[in-house]
Amino acid sequence: MQVNMLEAKNQLSKLVQAALAGEDVVIANNGVPVVRLVKVGAPKVARQPGAWAALPPAEADWDAPATNAAIADELTGGGIS
Repeated sequence: MQVNMLEAKNQLSKLVQAALAGEDVVIANNGVPVVRLVKVGAPKVARQPGAWAALPPAEADWDAPATNAAIADELTGGGIS
């Protein structure tokens, strides 16, 4: 459905309901389509506070130079030049 700006202003509730029902709603300015009214999707995954609480604590030497060197070796395939 395509409606002009003035009609859209007067019938916004009806147009929103049409968009929520899956109808393609286009708002035009002087007969030229300018915007499309679409339903906003829900977030894909709701964030949960404390989701990482069950993870084991990091080891005390997680940021030691030897650990960092070992990670760099793994990522680069050898020694760092």
